[in-house]
Amino acid sequence: MSPAKWAWLLVASATAVSAQAEPLTFDQALAKAGETAPNLRAAGLRADAARSAGRAAGSLPDPKLSLGLENVPISGPMAGRFADDEMTMASVGVMQDMPSGAARRAEVGRADAEVRVADAQALAAAREVRLSTALAWVDLYYAQARLTALDDIEAALRPVLDAAPSAVVQGARPGETVDPAEWLVALADRRSELQADVARAKAALVRWTGDPDAGVAGAPPHWAVDPVVLRAGLDRHPTLLVLDAGVRLADADLAGARAAKSSDWSWELAYQKRDDRFGDMVSARLTLSLPIRQGQRQGPIIDARGADATRARADREATRRQLLAALNADLADHRMHHEVWVRARDSRLPLAQRRADLETASYAAGTADLPAVLAAFTGLADARLDVLDKEAATMRDAVRINITYGMDAP
Repeated sequence: MSPAKWAWLLVASATAVSAQAEPLTFDQALAKAGETAPNLRAAGLRADAARSAGRAAGSLPDPKLSLGLENVPISGPMAGRFADDEMTMASVGVMQDMPSGAARRAEVGRADAEVRVADAQALAAAREVRLSTALAWVDLYYAQARLTALDDIEAALRPVLDAAPSAVVQGARPGETVDPAEWLVALADRRSELQADVARAKAALVRWTGDPDAGVAGAPPHWAVDPVVLRAGLDRHPTLLVLDAGVRLADADLAGARAAKSSDWSWELAYQKRDDRFGDMVSARLTLSLPIRQGQRQGPIIDARGADATRARADREATRRQLLAALNADLADHRMHHEVWVRARDSRLPLAQRRADLETASYAAGTADLPAVLAAFTGLADARLDVLDKEAATMRDAVRINITYGMDAP
């Protein structure tokens, strides 16, 4: 390979690595997962296979070639003599089975139903990948936000902690000088927990996007949750589309069972060559099936396929009711999560911030002790992290509800 080509490959590789290391916005993460998720490719190939196989549905079976030697004497004066008996002949013929029109239409219907099943399963797989990727992105975003909030609180308290030893000189109790160290240990423990949350969320995002160094950029989506639209579009939920396709498949099987009551037929045409002393012959044959034992053969199968079709419809209705109940429950949880988030953000956090500010000012003025300041900042840390927890729960609800139940994900 020439040096120029080596240089081009190195530049291309470096560019690819650099592009891969870039953090992903929410939409970019969803797009990347849709392009790289192996299960989506598998689902697409399954649908392609069903569509390809469906092109053969309803076609006539391949014809059959028959070769034979007929009426060869095996006893008597002409035994083993192929040319002396006028009935001995070599034959070549062609046979064609002709399934009934009902059977062929049922086969076409079943192939179409299988394509619909595969397409619906591919849609369900795409929805699952989209949902998992979206939740992983939101989880990583808020895990990093919690870690940043903890760092901000430590940075705000650091000047007080650095000045803490002088409190002993100014008359504070010696035991108070231990409190900063204990507070920092507790803070380090909490930071370790948050760092583990970040690592877990990042691992999930790496799984779905295929980016080995997946990160987040930008803000999370603020999707409105519209109960009316969600309930109206519930019948187009991927799970129900799969079951709808299953109903069509069961109906196709029922049609195929009923088609067995119709007679199939076949024809055969043969040319028979005899000795030149005798004339050649042509034979034609028509064969017709006689479904005369329908009570013992076709009838029970039709009943079984009919029961399967009824069961498929019952399963579909049961799943629809289950989805509707789950949607209503999720909507209730979302309203609750939003309300407690707003209260924590607008009431608890400002109060905790005000208390921390007042205790800090009092400590600077010498009217408050260090444990009071640490307690106030502990409360502030709890309040900030609690607000982020409740905001994350609200955002997760909005993302999960819209993607799970929406006709089309926003």
